[in-house]
Amino acid sequence: MTKIPGIVYLFQVIKMRTKLFISVAVALVLILASLFVWNGQKTGRVIDSYKKVPVYDNGLFFWRSHGKNYAADGYYLGQKWQCVEFVKRFYYDAKGHKMPDVMGHAKSFFDESLPDNTLNSRRGLLQFHNGSTHKPQADDLLVFTDTRYGHVGIVTRVDENSLEIIQQNILSGSRQKFTMTVTNGHYFITAPRQPAGWLRK
Repeated sequence: MTKIPGIVYLFQVIKMRTKLFISVAVALVLILASLFVWNGQKTGRVIDSYKKVPVYDNGLFFWRSHGKNYAADGYYLGQKWQCVEFVKRFYYDAKGHKMPDVMGHAKSFFDESLPDNTLNSRRGLLQFHNGSTHKPQADDLLVFTDTRYGHVGIVTRVDENSLEIIQQNILSGSRQKFTMTVTNGHYFITAPRQPAGWLRK
């Protein structure tokens, strides 16, 4: 058997590895292209609704927005299809409410400096702290401040020991159930995460 000189063998190895690299790169490009096409088809679809107000799919890239959304009268609803956009659209469409301050991330919806059961003037809504003596109700706006930008959702159902919210721009789904405990007449939403509190018209 004739031995291949070292330099020829080296070039063959490089050639084989180059072909392998190109094949893997092409496969990755095709996968990413398919993912972007699939994600584009998802984005903007109606995936749920509450009181005839739809929840839209923001796709896999939850940090993205898809342009500003305005009501017919020019009221600014927020960035499509972020969580804030849905709660503002819900309060506008289902409850006829316009927030005095239309700007801000989700966590800015809650003012920690306010006492319980007082008016949050930026949002034009009553504010209740988690642990309030006022039980959460359907249509309340739940505010989470435990992440960089926070999160908001709308309460759809309240039971004795739990509540459910509807939300936009959450990969795990538009509905989520939370555990609620009552201690000495105070209502605490405890798991799977704790909100700062809730707002109410």
